[in-house]
Amino acid sequence: MASLAPSPARTARLWRPKRVLITAAAREWAHGRAMAERCAGLGIEVTELSGNQVRLPKQEDERKAYAEAKRTLAIVTAPSSKLKLQPIAPSADWRVDLAEGCPAHCSYCYLAGSLGGPPITRAYANLPEILAVLPGYLGQGRITSRSKARSHEGTTFEASCYTDPLALEHLTGSLSALIEHFGQWDAPVQLRFTSKFAAVEPMLGLEHGGRTRMRASVNPPAYARFEGGTDRVAERLAALRRMADAGYPVGLTVAPIIAAAGWQEAYGDLLDQAAAALGGVANLDLTAELITHRFTPGSREVLRSWYPGSDLEMEPELRAEKRTKFGSTKFVYPPEVMAELKGWFFTEVERRLPAARILYWT
Repeated sequence: MASLAPSPARTARLWRPKRVLITAAAREWAHGRAMAERCAGLGIEVTELSGNQVRLPKQEDERKAYAEAKRTLAIVTAPSSKLKLQPIAPSADWRVDLAEGCPAHCSYCYLAGSLGGPPITRAYANLPEILAVLPGYLGQGRITSRSKARSHEGTTFEASCYTDPLALEHLTGSLSALIEHFGQWDAPVQLRFTSKFAAVEPMLGLEHGGRTRMRASVNPPAYARFEGGTDRVAERLAALRRMADAGYPVGLTVAPIIAAAGWQEAYGDLLDQAAAALGGVANLDLTAELITHRFTPGSREVLRSWYPGSDLEMEPELRAEKRTKFGSTKFVYPPEVMAELKGWFFTEVERRLPAARILYWT
């Protein structure tokens, strides 16, 4: 079956921040200086800070403050807390962060309410320090390291918990460096990342050793209004096809699943698009991760301030309240809706994408 891939040069959405700030500590790292040089080479103004505090001029208008922050990339060093990896169930054993923040404008953003201060995207310059801690976590996780169903994945490291690393790759080069590191790591390990972007060309020729799984984060095109600043779904799926043809294991992150009117038809069409995009891939290694829409009181407040015109349903009275393991509250779909969604997705993924292994539902 023919690939759905459009011309990457014509369709790839490459983020161009208005400004780039680099801290004094980040300039001490060759990787930090290289990021600054990449940005400068694209004609983006790079400001060298005398210290390590990243601040923007105070704005009285909250919307303008948000816009200015979202147009800013800060090259910083990952704090010591980032060098102590945290488990990231149900996706992977451990979370490894290359950056924090994202240039997209999703009105359901998972990061809203969890990041302190303005939503500036921060890319980490001290990549060698991040890489150096990884061996200490080998075999120590509880999601894949000790799972009968997923033990063949080895120790897994998720790189897209607090960012979309592919969205930043043309500016940072961090994701390619991490992929190459895992490709050379002679151990039962897997790097994982998911993305709403399509500019995968820098990774197609890397020696990845089959140890990196890219997943396309997808929702029906009818919900594109909730995913501002991202590549179109067809382009994400075409990028996934290119990665699969390059020998990468791949996957679909269907997230967040939104139970709006007509969702069965919308998601059915989406699964059919995915099947068409990946048809004919030799030795296809495909997974599916199914994540329903949820929100917290804090994220709801932040998102309503960021996207006041969004018609995404976030009404607590229409949801079931659930406590997290940390004691906080989140709102999920009621049990009867969750049961209907889960039943439909498990049936239709098996029918329309028989090659896909469902890793989890949440």
